[in-house]
Amino acid sequence: MRLTQYAHGGGCACKIPPGELEEVVAGLGGRPDGDLLVGLDSGDDAAVVRISGDTAVVATADFFTPVVDDPYDWGRIAAANALSDVYAMGGRPLVAVNLLAWPRDVLPFDVAREVLRGGLDVAVLAECHVGGGHSVDDPEPKYGMAVTGIADAGRLLRNDRGRAGTPLSLTKPLGLGVLNNRHKATGEVFEQAVAIMTELNRDAAAAALKAGAVCATDVTGFGLLGHLHKLARASGVSAVVDAAAVPYADGAREAVRDGYVSGGTRRNLDWVAPRTDFGSADEETRLLLADAQTSGGLLVAGEVPGAPIVGELVAARDRSLLVR
Repeated sequence: MRLTQYAHGGGCACKIPPGELEEVVAGLGGRPDGDLLVGLDSGDDAAVVRISGDTAVVATADFFTPVVDDPYDWGRIAAANALSDVYAMGGRPLVAVNLLAWPRDVLPFDVAREVLRGGLDVAVLAECHVGGGHSVDDPEPKYGMAVTGIADAGRLLRNDRGRAGTPLSLTKPLGLGVLNNRHKATGEVFEQAVAIMTELNRDAAAAALKAGAVCATDVTGFGLLGHLHKLARASGVSAVVDAAAVPYADGAREAVRDGYVSGGTRRNLDWVAPRTDFGSADEETRLLLADAQTSGGLLVAGEVPGAPIVGELVAARDRSLLVR
């Protein structure tokens, strides 16, 4: 049984394209409220509401179609990806509920159980409770979590706090999207990609906070350039990316050369292209920088010990992104 064959897309590559999504949600930010610290306006990773003093609640939901064929690994990846939104805000996850869509007449429920078991095991690793969830009968399998966490309201990692002159650190390599797309097409298993996607961003977030960072986002379906554009736009700055310093997963470049590029990645590139000065970057590099990641790393405005510096924020220019 190959789970990826039951889905039109895979992982975060099946997200609605960023340009289309922004048109849909424009003006739907909800009522102004001083306790809503982070809402829809900046397109950040999660909502944050102050509940008392410096205590804030972080809320998010994330789910997607199968990104790998192994149900247990899919559950682990989806859970790590959902928890990442809380870490990307500088928070700590407390409780999650499962979100499961299942073609009950097509796929047996013992497979669904393996998906849920994978999600539970990652949540336990994150010291996050799982308190049930919600399921629907759906022609296409989907899984993820709605996660509630807690954070210090005065020490959030936000995507609108970037300042010119700050270096950019990336805590996981790129290329997960093209490897996943190759897996979907051929059945080849890329254990290095699974290891990257199931790694929690907990330690990276803690290191960023300890280093004094106040601005970050995680790199998922809109690719490095898409999420960096949103960060730069929200912060009123531009960003320079040093393409030679960006780490890539083993086999990623080969996957691009062999044509395993998802439609989501190409839509990402189309969206950022008018906003980007690519300099001499070739098509392969452009696609990798826009590659639709699933459960990618944190992109932090600041130096994170052990993470490569891949660029810097600069004063606002005509284009929000510059690749050198």
